[in-house]
Amino acid sequence: EPAGDTYASVGVGDLFALANVIAYQVGGAVTVEDPRGHVLAHSSLPHQEIDEIRRKAILGRQTPHRPGNSTEYQRVIRAAGVVRFDIPAADHTDRLAVAVRAGSQLLGLVWVLDGNPALGEGAEEALEEAAKVTALHLLRARTHRDPDRWRRGEVLGALLDGELSGHTAAAQLGLGDDTPTTVVAFAQSAPEDIPGLAGARIVDLVTLYCEAWHPQAQCTAAGGTVYALLPVRAEEGAEQRVVKFAENVCDTVRRSTNLLLDAGIGATGARLDQVPASRRAADRVLRALATGTGSSRVATAEDVRSRVTLLGLLERGAPPAGLSPGPVQRIIGHDARHATNYAQSLLTYLNAFGEAIPAAAALSVHENTLRYRIRRIQKLFSLDLDDPDTRLATWLELRLHDLAG
Repeated sequence: EPAGDTYASVGVGDLFALANVIAYQVGGAVTVEDPRGHVLAHSSLPHQEIDEIRRKAILGRQTPHRPGNSTEYQRVIRAAGVVRFDIPAADHTDRLAVAVRAGSQLLGLVWVLDGNPALGEGAEEALEEAAKVTALHLLRARTHRDPDRWRRGEVLGALLDGELSGHTAAAQLGLGDDTPTTVVAFAQSAPEDIPGLAGARIVDLVTLYCEAWHPQAQCTAAGGTVYALLPVRAEEGAEQRVVKFAENVCDTVRRSTNLLLDAGIGATGARLDQVPASRRAADRVLRALATGTGSSRVATAEDVRSRVTLLGLLERGAPPAGLSPGPVQRIIGHDARHATNYAQSLLTYLNAFGEAIPAAAALSVHENTLRYRIRRIQKLFSLDLDDPDTRLATWLELRLHDLAG
């Protein structure tokens, strides 16, 4: 399959290139329309014929009115998947259509002619997949048609990265540089099926909530994470209102798109110059949620302080230079070479404060088996677990290794 005929080859928001790829993948001439029937883009592959309806639609940038037109559109909009239309008129071609949605929001429709050449087996499944990809492009195209929103997103991205001072960003975002703000980071709890689609859906929904929260709230997406910058009042209960905002967003996205989100809430900064630090804290909270076993999907740095502290240590890197590989490194290497489970056994044992019974239960082994395994680990790797500093350093290295995956 040529690289130019895949969805990955299409620039985000390039609807005409997208229409050509859909036409190649599905097998018939394509139009992409908005919900009112305005033609946003059409395919132009030379071997795919079009009929009179399609020709008029392309020339007029609007589906021409004809008897039954409105009924056909309503069928497509109400359907859960692809709809087929068999048209008996000699100069009209049969066609498939599918609604394009982001959750419950209708973004547009995709129409494919089934004429010359005829569509092959699997065309309907290919069109369903095309609708998911088209949602991403329609959302992004809409964002780029709103130059102010796009510009604010770019400014916020630069502020979050620390590439723009709070004073400079303030004027462009319509905020005072001494505005107290909090950064909330949203990311999917599991990998998405169509890369980029979830972020496009989420940023739209988060933006709606941001605007309801405060007219000067801002949103942008970066690297699969959606960031909301929320102006807050420096008063009691402000943090809880931010938590409630994040919970409402996660709940709405789940109900609208069936996507599960985590939300990390950064510390409130008194000035816009503190936004990058709030963003870093929000990112760490997201990582803590992703590596944790709890049921909560929304958290502040205080909620997961211990795990955030460990992740901070992990970010700072390796043990001091000049040390040869210690017992923990040798245990991990031994596990890799011999398919043993010494590292996990020792970590679980230390997590249980050296109590063999709960540790053995967590590992699903007999307590005597675990006691023998711990003695063998100490002997094999010259590990003195009676020394408090050794116990602490061993647990910390094992825990950081576990967090790093």
